[in-house]
Amino acid sequence: MKEITVNFNPNLKPWLAPEPNNVAGKGVIEQPGQTENFIWQTRKAEPTQYENDFGDALETVFDAGALELDEVVEGLNRIGFRTPEGTPWNAGRLAAEFHRLAE
Repeated sequence: MKEITVNFNPNLKPWLAPEPNNVAGKGVIEQPGQTENFIWQTRKAEPTQYENDFGDALETVFDAGALELDEVVEGLNRIGFRTPEGTPWNAGRLAAEFHRLAE
């Protein structure tokens, strides 16, 4: 079977300009409860265990107050979460990992 690549979600409804209204759901792109939410609509594949663990580690570091890249690097190293190669993080390696995961 031939794989089809789509660079957008063809099932999204067209954007509607918001109009002031106090009724819930009015003036939004999608009406609550009326649009199917595709779980993997923005991913190439299901996250790996490493990607899930990386997300959990980032949450821990951000919860501890990290805001800057160097603080995130320090936090990941402090909690013992290593690169996929098993080495400590540095700013360049973390930036490269973010770029890789954002593709």
